[in-house]
Amino acid sequence: MGQDLESILISNLKLDLFNPRLPKSKQGKDEKTVIEFMLLEAATLELMLAIGENDFFAGELLLVVEDKTEKGKYVVVEGNRRLTAVKLLHNPELTSVKKIATKEIVDNAKFKPTELPCLVFEDKSKILKYLGFRHITGIKSWRLLEKARYLFELRNTEDFKNLSFLDSSREIAKMIGSTSAYVKRLLISFELYKVVEDEAFYQIEGLNDTRFFLNYFTDGLNKDNIRNFIEVNINSENPLENLNIENLKKLTHWWFEKSEGQSRVLGDSEGLKLLDKVIGHEEALIAFERGLSIYEAYEITDDFDIQFENRIRETLKGIEKAHLLSPKVKKFYTKFSEDIQTIKSTVEILETSFNIKTK
Repeated sequence: MGQDLESILISNLKLDLFNPRLPKSKQGKDEKTVIEFMLLEAATLELMLAIGENDFFAGELLLVVEDKTEKGKYVVVEGNRRLTAVKLLHNPELTSVKKIATKEIVDNAKFKPTELPCLVFEDKSKILKYLGFRHITGIKSWRLLEKARYLFELRNTEDFKNLSFLDSSREIAKMIGSTSAYVKRLLISFELYKVVEDEAFYQIEGLNDTRFFLNYFTDGLNKDNIRNFIEVNINSENPLENLNIENLKKLTHWWFEKSEGQSRVLGDSEGLKLLDKVIGHEEALIAFERGLSIYEAYEITDDFDIQFENRIRETLKGIEKAHLLSPKVKKFYTKFSEDIQTIKSTVEILETSFNIKTK
């Protein structure tokens, strides 16, 4: 099997400095960097409480490989948050963040394990295969960027690096219990992300690897016009061969650059639908690039049925919000009654139009 079950002293266990869960800005640093990231981003305090109160659950094995640089030491490939929690139970001084909460947990802990159950593997690639199911399609799913970073790393292991892009996507999909289409989109999205990252996120204020929503790319690749706009061919052996760098930059700015707290286009399903429609309409795209809002540009596409529905829904939301505020209003504004009558008469006209067209 190439793996052994051992109980290993925590002093001989090292955190994985290149864990896929770590943002690139924190990878390859030191254990203190990993520990503080885990404390701030990965609910490690709660895990410390659980272990301190109930002891370490032996069924949650750490998956490790021997450290090639330090004899007798092991690198934890799976279980870094658990190791972080135990390390902090022994030494709260390992962190300079969450110090008060950490010390309080340590002071009240009933259990502070000195060794942990580990499954020792010959090489990391064997663990990566297991992680694919556990964290991508399994019960402990990672965030999308973490999944993509992991798949990228997996594709460059001995098992897959000599396969073509399409073949490796199919084989990885089989291994993790997913579809090749999903694996392809994740891998391509990560390649796009790396281009954006290499350009320092186009100097967009506040944008970095911890605030980047990769789903904008993965979902966008499902839209024909958006995909064609950046000239990505998801069925090619080299999907980014003809990548339109300039349009990728535009897309990133539209999604992530904010003015008055709002980006030009949201990356949710509605925003992607609007953007895809606008990009596919020459006049609408020109108008949008010249400054029209995505909604104004969308109107140029002449999809009146959807526009009509959106306007009704927007109005309904506004009236519902006004209704919630009404009990707190001390004095209604002067033209309130007049506006209500206008709303009523407009609704009557809409109802008449509806009845005529549905007969």
